[in-house]
Amino acid sequence: MTDSTYPATGGFVDNTSAATFIPEIWSDEIIAAYQKNLVLANLVKKMSMSGKKGDTIHVPKPVRGDAHAKAAKTAVTVQASTEGEVQVSINRHFEYSRLIEDITDVQALSSLRQFYTEDAGYALAKQVDTDLHSLATGLGASGTTSTTYLNNGGTFFINNGAATLTTYVADTVVPADIFTDGGFRALIQKLDDEDVPMDGRSFIIPPSVRNTIMGIDRYVSSDFVNNGKVTGGQIGELYGIGIYVSTNCPVVETAAANGASGAVDSLGALLVHRDALTLAEQQGVRSQTQYKQEFLANLFTSDTLYGKAVLRPEAGLTLVVPK
Repeated sequence: MTDSTYPATGGFVDNTSAATFIPEIWSDEIIAAYQKNLVLANLVKKMSMSGKKGDTIHVPKPVRGDAHAKAAKTAVTVQASTEGEVQVSINRHFEYSRLIEDITDVQALSSLRQFYTEDAGYALAKQVDTDLHSLATGLGASGTTSTTYLNNGGTFFINNGAATLTTYVADTVVPADIFTDGGFRALIQKLDDEDVPMDGRSFIIPPSVRNTIMGIDRYVSSDFVNNGKVTGGQIGELYGIGIYVSTNCPVVETAAANGASGAVDSLGALLVHRDALTLAEQQGVRSQTQYKQEFLANLFTSDTLYGKAVLRPEAGLTLVVPK
């Protein structure tokens, strides 16, 4: 113990001297809540930059090669290609903070802490998922830098019949354009035609599509959907593709902006392979507590630092559905 007489500073109470009072359990609970609420982030390629310096990741993107027939007594065919790359900027920094006064800390039930930890984890997870969903405007066979769904050259679709997909355009989605088995199979074929691997695919849907799925007789069979416990938003599999429900599917067009008769909000359901999008975390969820004497309160903050990018634009498609 080291004492001092003010204004000397040998008597500071800092994080080292008061480490036993810092509630580490908050950090553990927030990380658990964060992981529990992630949907899309768990289904795409993840890259860790933890402990590394820099603000950009350069991801090599080789061009696929071809097989060549070998003729007798001739040399092999040497393939030459200029390999590309995808740059992922680490520029997304989000935080969640609460200033908890001493009187509240003393008098409140312990459930207050539980609410804040779960709320912090949910808020940060939702932000990450929102950022990843926003990348859907860059998906499609050729890719695009557009940030709107209408400028993507036929890579966004609506279900306009039992087995028919129609390219999405504004003012067209109506309540009858619901998800169907035929439309889903047509959507799967579009990824097949782009030579997207069949494993590692996921279909992220809004609750309205889940409601439709539960009403399709063949889907309630154990051969199609596992009606077990919902984990991480997953409700089962259809044709080997994991089906995940998310309340965070983006609004493609609002009912107010849609000029179609009886229009409702239109949402984007995402059929995506894990290599289509990438999430690069430079700092996972971190929690810190600092006592603010001027407020007689504890400042509690959780934050995360990450980047996101489209990696394989041909490996994902959007099905626009009524809400």
